Amino acid sequence: FLPQRLNFYSVFAIYFNRLYAEVSSQMEKLKGSLLFGQSGGPTSVINASAYGVFSEAFNHDCITRVLGAHYGIKGILDDDLFDINSESREELELLKTMPSSALGSVRYKLKPFEEDETDYKRVLEIFRKYNVRYFLYNGGNDSMDTVCKIGAYLKAHGYKCNVVGVPKTIDNDLALTDHCPGFGSAAKYIAASCMELSLDSSVYFNGAITVVEIMGRNAGWLTAASAIAAFNGHGPDLIYVPEIPFDISAFMDDVSAVYNRKGDCFVAVSEGIKDKDGKYISEYASGLATEQDSFNHKQLGGVGAFLASYVKVHTKAKVRAIEFSLLQRCASHIASKTDVEEACLAGTEAVRAAVDGESEVMICFKRAADKNGNYLCETSRVPLCEVANEEKTLPMEFISPTNNFISEKYLGYVLPLIQGESAPPFENGTPRYAKLKRIKPEPKLCK
Repeated sequence: FLPQRLNFYSVFAIYFNRLYAEVSSQMEKLKGSLLFGQSGGPTSVINASAYGVFSEAFNHDCITRVLGAHYGIKGILDDDLFDINSESREELELLKTMPSSALGSVRYKLKPFEEDETDYKRVLEIFRKYNVRYFLYNGGNDSMDTVCKIGAYLKAHGYKCNVVGVPKTIDNDLALTDHCPGFGSAAKYIAASCMELSLDSSVYFNGAITVVEIMGRNAGWLTAASAIAAFNGHGPDLIYVPEIPFDISAFMDDVSAVYNRKGDCFVAVSEGIKDKDGKYISEYASGLATEQDSFNHKQLGGVGAFLASYVKVHTKAKVRAIEFSLLQRCASHIASKTDVEEACLAGTEAVRAAVDGESEVMICFKRAADKNGNYLCETSRVPLCEVANEEKTLPMEFISPTNNFISEKYLGYVLPLIQGESAPPFENGTPRYAKLKRIKPEPKLCK
C-alpha cells in the first residue's frame, strides 16, 4: 500500500508541475497579431512557406490574427497589409503549389537605424497600430539583414515583438543551413531541362555548341545541378561556376577539345562567373553589370550570349545560347516534393520559434538520416546576425580537379533534395493557383 501511495503522489506531482509549467508558459506568451512578409527573388516554393506560417499561426491562441505585408517591408512602410484570417482555407491550401510571391515581394535596403531612424519609426508605428507581436520575414541574405535590423531596433525601444527569419533562395547560399527552400525545386528543373536540351541538340548529323546560362551570382550551387543531367547521360560536357576564376582562353581550349572529339558540345555557365581580377564576364560585352540594385548587387545576365558569340567567331560552328532566366525559379509544375514539404516546415517552425519566445533567429535545416541511412531533414534556430549578408559558396570538393565540371560528391548532397514530384492541381488543362481576396485589416492598437 505504501509504495502504491508514493507512486500515486509522485505521478500527481509530475502532472501538476507540468500543468503549472504549461499554464505559466501560456501566460507569458505575447498576445497579438502575427505579420508575415516575403522578400527578394521568388521561388517555386516560397508560398509553401507562407502556407506553413499561416496554417500553424491559426493553431495558437496567443496569435490573435494573421496579417500579410504587401510587397514585404515596403508594404509595412506604406501601411499596405492583408487580413489573412479573411481568406478561405481552401485557397490558402493552394499556396503549397503556387509559384512566385503571393503577397508580392521587394528589394529594399534599410539603412542602419543609427544613421537614419525614419523607416524604423514607421515600422514601429505600424506594429503598434495593428498590435503586431510576431514578425516573420521570408527571404535570403539581404532579407535576413532587414529582419535583423528591425529586431534590434524594436528591442532597443522596448517594444515586445518576436522576430524570426524564414529562409528562402534558389541560390542555396544562406550561411549556417545545410540547404535552402527553393533550391531543390530549381535544381530539379535545371537537371530535367538540361537533359531535354541535350537530347534535342543531338538529333542532327551536324553537331552544335550549346551554352546554357544558369542563375548564381557568387555561388555555383544551382549551376552545379546541371551535372545531375550529365551523370544521367544527357547533360553538359563542361560546367563553370563562380568559385573558380574564369579564363576565356582555357574555356575556348576546353570547348574546342570536346567539339573536335564529339562533334558537338554542351556548356553550362553561372551568370556570375568572373575573371581572375574579379570582373564579371558579362561585363565584357555590355553595360548591364554596371547597374546595381538597392543592395549594391550588379545586374547580371548576358554571359551565355557573349560566350556563344565568342565561340562562334573562334570555331565557325553552329552555336546557340540559352538562358533559363526566371523559369528556373518559378517552375512549380516540376517542383521537388521534398522541397515543398521542407518549405512548409520552415514556415511552421518559424511560428513555433516565435511563440516559444525566441526572437532574432532564423530557421535552418540540418541533414540527418534514419536507422536505414535514408535522408532526413531536421530544423534548428540560429542567430540572425550570423546569417545576414553572409554567403555560403560551393565547397571545392564539389568541383572537379579540372575546374570545368562537378564532382560526384555533389550528387550525394543534392539528390535527396530533388526527390518526389509535386505539381499544382489542374483546371481546364492549366494549373489552378490560389486567388487571395487581399482584404485590408482594421487597426487594433496595442495597449
